[in-house]
Amino acid sequence: MLLDVALRDYDLKSVPEFARRAETIGYDCIWTSETQHDPFLPLGVAATATSKIKLVTSIAVAFPRSPMITAYTAWDLQKASAGRFILGLGSQVRAHNQRRFSVKFESPGPKLREVVLALRAIWDCWQNGTHLRFKGKFYNFDLMTPFFNPGPIAHPTVPVFVAGVNRYMYRMAGEVCDGLHVHPFHTAKYLHEYVHPAVNEGLQTSGRSRRNFQYATSVFVIVGDTERERAENTEAIRQQIAFYASTRTYAPVLEAHGWEAISPELHQKSLDGDWKAMSRLITDEMIDEVAVSGTYEIIVQKLRQRYEGLLDRVSLYQPYELMVDEERLRKVVIKFN
Repeated sequence: MLLDVALRDYDLKSVPEFARRAETIGYDCIWTSETQHDPFLPLGVAATATSKIKLVTSIAVAFPRSPMITAYTAWDLQKASAGRFILGLGSQVRAHNQRRFSVKFESPGPKLREVVLALRAIWDCWQNGTHLRFKGKFYNFDLMTPFFNPGPIAHPTVPVFVAGVNRYMYRMAGEVCDGLHVHPFHTAKYLHEYVHPAVNEGLQTSGRSRRNFQYATSVFVIVGDTERERAENTEAIRQQIAFYASTRTYAPVLEAHGWEAISPELHQKSLDGDWKAMSRLITDEMIDEVAVSGTYEIIVQKLRQRYEGLLDRVSLYQPYELMVDEERLRKVVIKFN
């Protein structure tokens, strides 16, 4: 199991220092997300400031960009990083597609599958000179003249991960992708009984084995060397779990443990803006299943005990991370390696 780190400051001037420090400490990969900033630009800066650490979007929103635009960006990042780039894509939800990005939201699973297949067709055209002729339900690409063709690169295989929260996405990931970004709101039971079986169906369809696939996620961790520190961090985790559990999209995680009755109440309180009452509905039992808790000395051991065989790469999801001591985290990274 590999330990990754999420970019914290998206100011492009600060990215080189962060990337070099992450590489020196020993993280395997830097993750960027598409929330308040573009996820690709920081990785372009990081690619030229480092030589070993991998770089991944976790995730870039797929549908507001034409697959052709995404293909160009990924190709350039793969070249600049000498093969260290991983393209992570997600569909986002209807409201954000329609109201924030002003694009159509239609059959997100099949459409995202088509995005992945289109990307592969475009990259094959550039690398091997094949004729570009991709025809699908949502996208058609059949024009690529030499003037617009960037040509082959030294590391043409760009791994593609997708994010998903339902069985179709999991099966699709196993069939046509190189990895899956599992949502941070999950449990080991959910991974074992819901996620892995669906991905395995996709892997079997494509004739691939588990060795050809990676599971990645941010894991909720409550880490601290004193009871007081862990207690304070637990409340931050409790609030974040309440936020995710109030969203109906993540109901399968609750259902895996028989917690589905709490979902309507959480959702209503979220509409009312009663965030404190929401967190009080999250029991210690739920926290124990969703988050991994321990001291800096034992947290790696506890992560491995819970996720060995279920996850391949993780980052530490800490809503309280600005209070975290970098030196103690450095020890955690060393234990992972």
